Amino acid sequence: MEGQLRKNISSGAKVSIVQKQHQYSGKLTDGIVADILTNSPNHPRGIKVRLETGEVGRVQAIHK
Repeated sequence: MEGQLRKNISSGAKVSIVQKQHQYSGKLTDGIVADILTNSPNHPRGIKVRLETGEVGRVQAIHK
């Protein structure tokens, strides 16, 4: 999955994230990346980001 690698994500990228409270339902939230919160180069559940709206979650998809 492309959302597991930090190098694939940059500020300003349009992504779909899953927020912590929606992990079990799988509900996705679309938005623009403001900050990348995960420091490691990869993460098995997705890189954690903050969207411009302030929502925080793990990247599930990157939209080109």
